[in-house]
Amino acid sequence: MFTGIVQATCEVVAINKKDGLNTLEIAMKSDLREGLITGASVANNGVCLTVTRIADDRVFFDVMEETLSVTNLSNLQLGSKVNIERSLTFGSEIGGHILSGHIHTQARVLEVSHTEAHFDIKLEVDPKWMNYILYKGFVGVNGCSLTVGEVTETSFMLHLIPETLKLTNLDIIKAGETLNIEIDSQTQAIVDTVERVLAKRANI
Repeated sequence: MFTGIVQATCEVVAINKKDGLNTLEIAMKSDLREGLITGASVANNGVCLTVTRIADDRVFFDVMEETLSVTNLSNLQLGSKVNIERSLTFGSEIGGHILSGHIHTQARVLEVSHTEAHFDIKLEVDPKWMNYILYKGFVGVNGCSLTVGEVTETSFMLHLIPETLKLTNLDIIKAGETLNIEIDSQTQAIVDTVERVLAKRANI
């Protein structure tokens, strides 16, 4: 489990492509590697991946073909920056909201508006997912726990603060790129439950 509070952006230093999977080598500073062991879970752009090896300042992750097909990890190149969050430990402060590291869909960046006064991103997703993306609700974007701004039938806005931009890779995204989206599980459960109840009542 994760909180959506990104701890660092780390560089992809190698990608070893094999049949059915890619092995990512991510450069991590010593403080982020402290206590990290093989088999541990780490969120990369919001995707829960298992540590397969640790060597010097590099941490290795295997990414299966299915994961590559549904996330933006397939778009990574040498030098790409990924948002990193270690898994939640008992007693840790939860500053964001609970995330599983399982991506529901990808959003396409429609527009980035960056001025001295604001940094806004407009994202487009398949309309079926907009049932769970509510104004002032939570959504996981590239592993970041963020509050939703204005919504339409197919899009939503994000209004990012300087601290978020400093700690994540959202400051370098451009229109046309895709971002990993994880829907808030509690919101999804409530919406699905209400829809089932209303559907039953309509059939009575």
